[in-house]
Amino acid sequence: MTNKIQILASIVILSLAIGCSNKKPKKSNAQNFDVDRQLSYCAQQATKTLTLIPKDGKSLPRNIAPDSQKWRFINYKDWTSGFWPGILWYLFENTNVQKWKEQADAYSRYLTPLSVTPALDHDLGFQVFYSFGNGYRLTGNLEYKEIILKTADTLATLFNPNIGTILSWPREVPNMEWPQHNTIMDNMINLELLFWASKNGGKKSLYDIAVSHADVTMKNHFRPDYTSYHVVVYNRETGEKIKGVTHQGYADDSMWARGQGWAIYGYTMVYRETGEEQYLDLAQKTAKAYLDRLPNDLIPYWDFDAPNIPNEPRDASAAALVSSALLELSTFTKDSILAKNYLEKAEKMLVELSNNYQIKDKNSAFLLHSTGHKPNGSEIDYSINYADYYYVEALLRLKKLKAGIPLTASLVTKTK
Repeated sequence: MTNKIQILASIVILSLAIGCSNKKPKKSNAQNFDVDRQLSYCAQQATKTLTLIPKDGKSLPRNIAPDSQKWRFINYKDWTSGFWPGILWYLFENTNVQKWKEQADAYSRYLTPLSVTPALDHDLGFQVFYSFGNGYRLTGNLEYKEIILKTADTLATLFNPNIGTILSWPREVPNMEWPQHNTIMDNMINLELLFWASKNGGKKSLYDIAVSHADVTMKNHFRPDYTSYHVVVYNRETGEKIKGVTHQGYADDSMWARGQGWAIYGYTMVYRETGEEQYLDLAQKTAKAYLDRLPNDLIPYWDFDAPNIPNEPRDASAAALVSSALLELSTFTKDSILAKNYLEKAEKMLVELSNNYQIKDKNSAFLLHSTGHKPNGSEIDYSINYADYYYVEALLRLKKLKAGIPLTASLVTKTK
């Protein structure tokens, strides 16, 4: 009798096990992630912001302090001036609603003086390519193209052939040994302006300048573990490397989160523009250094080596930047497992940002908890326009990948 009971019990347990195994696994948050819903949220927030900007022909929103609803506004000279018009162009691309096109055009035109004045610093790519560049991509407006080409020539004036890189800050900055030559990792992003110009009617030498900058930075900005210095200072006459420093990070030998993000994003873009495998290899190695040390929620602290983790500020801007970079990198890597990992990590980053870093009713930006320059006590735990820019860019990239559309393709038909 005992044996019969044991047999019957085994059958019941086995049946339950089979029943459980036939149930569909619960979908993860990433699998349920509604990209269009997040893009609609961005449009709603941007609509609110439009009502708050002074109608003075010069004000652009940069940041909002914690527990505040008020934007700090800047003019076209600020390095972040291109992000707001860039956001508007992305919203136009996603919706094809003319309101966004009209607003994007208006705010882009605030930046026109940058194309006809001497270079203030290296940020002309952030400023002009993210505004007029996105505008030309989506409309084909020849006025925009002329502004982009002029600006590329202006940026090229900061190139020092003795070193092979663009001068980032043509002015005195602490610890930069001015008037020696400084080059920061952020500068990698501005190379896209030069590559584009060289292929669209500009001087062919712009391509060579961009490649030179990428090569010299690859040689001097990275440690053996592929973490990066924020800045390298060179002798402006001989090109000799004087030192590597981390201006906006915790220490010279630490991994500043957004700086590592600039490297991942920058070298992924350089591979796209050149097809040279060395840049793809470096992008993957810098991505590994970043991904291997992320906390479980995939949103980095402002510096991976900050001394008081987990009681340190996060940096949503770095997460948004890297998620966008990884989506593009997933389309280039030759390793299918790595490609899947990049795609999954990027989407999980966007899920976390959307679930736990969105503003909700606190202000009219998109994301909370970005860190600009903690050593300087600046923009700590703020909402910042470049976090919002890369967030909406990453969402659009993910939408395209899910739809089988190339990342370089436009979602709208070009109309002037």
